[in-house]
Amino acid sequence: MSNKIATAGNTGKKVRSDCFVTLELRDSGGIELELKSKVQVMYGDSNIELCKDVLSFYGIENAKLVLEDSGALPLVIAARIEAGVKELIDTDKEYLLDLIGENKYTSEKEQFRFSRLYLPGNTPSMMLNAGIHEPNGIILDLEDSVAFTKKKEAQLLVRNALRGINFYGAERMVRINQFPKGLEDVKYLIPHNVHMLLVPKCEGADQIQELEQKIEKIKKEYNVTNPVYLMPIIESALGVERAFEIASASENVVALAIGLEDYTADLGVKRTNEAVESFYARTRIVNACKATRIQAIDSVFSDVGDMEALKENVKVSKGLGFEGMGCIHPRQIKVIHESFAPEVDEIEKAKKVVNAFIDATERGLGVVSLGTKMIDPPVVKRAEKTIHLALSLGLIEENWRDEFSN
Repeated sequence: MSNKIATAGNTGKKVRSDCFVTLELRDSGGIELELKSKVQVMYGDSNIELCKDVLSFYGIENAKLVLEDSGALPLVIAARIEAGVKELIDTDKEYLLDLIGENKYTSEKEQFRFSRLYLPGNTPSMMLNAGIHEPNGIILDLEDSVAFTKKKEAQLLVRNALRGINFYGAERMVRINQFPKGLEDVKYLIPHNVHMLLVPKCEGADQIQELEQKIEKIKKEYNVTNPVYLMPIIESALGVERAFEIASASENVVALAIGLEDYTADLGVKRTNEAVESFYARTRIVNACKATRIQAIDSVFSDVGDMEALKENVKVSKGLGFEGMGCIHPRQIKVIHESFAPEVDEIEKAKKVVNAFIDATERGLGVVSLGTKMIDPPVVKRAEKTIHLALSLGLIEENWRDEFSN
């Protein structure tokens, strides 16, 4: 038979923490490995062993593999070789590295989601240290930031990133591709402790329900017990009009986000900082979220150099009822957190709610009240989160920490 050749990965002067793989299947001759790396003295032997192990896992006995390494981690090298293999042979086998202990934490339906940092799903250099910037959520993106020809590679890289990159407690999110292609992404995500799937360009409850069926099937197959939450992204006029339907499509829908670049394009208007053109859509999204008791998440702010404009944007966003927004650069995270942080009156109200709860608990009362108003458990939980957030931001005096922790 004629030799088959596949390539995977990225190469070039500006590429770092990645590799480029050229895999040629042969009729005979055994395994030939060629390693080109600036760190060959330190990691050459271990990388060669990894290459051999991946090829052996897939039963490949005759091949030439050229690895051009730009400082890639083993999880990246393994994903790139696997992508090359799967381009050449038909196999459902997955070469999986261990799920590191730091990535075994879970998420909650109700938690603060002020910031979510978008990371291109086929660019490992942006993933490696993203967690140190302390966003509430990290989004590994399989959609718009990934070239069409790289979609398959990105699926494997994102899967390996979920298993092997420490995100320092950030909620682990993945934006899948637009329906129906996004359904193909799910099998690479659900078994690997993904916390949330973002559903782009969502236009109906039927999409959410179909996605839920796919998720549940995979959860049963892999014995996954942790919940997988959903955040549909509304990016069209039709999606806006169906916002309530989408928000109430599943109990696992915990938030709706709006994507203003695509939405304004759908309207045929220009997006502006004043956002008059999207006022109706944003308030419609917020109202649908409040009606279904989920979170409303605003769009990204695209000017990464203007922090004052970002601050003003967040102020307007919070005033409309949004509880978070996307960001495309780590420098935006601090401004977003500070601007969405609870204000003095919110903190004082939270203190009163928590104190009332503590008092009712100590007195053995089954009902919590504040003045003449009854306090529901979700209100108490939200107040507790407000206190924790205010403490973490230094907005409450330190002696409250001891009182609250007791």
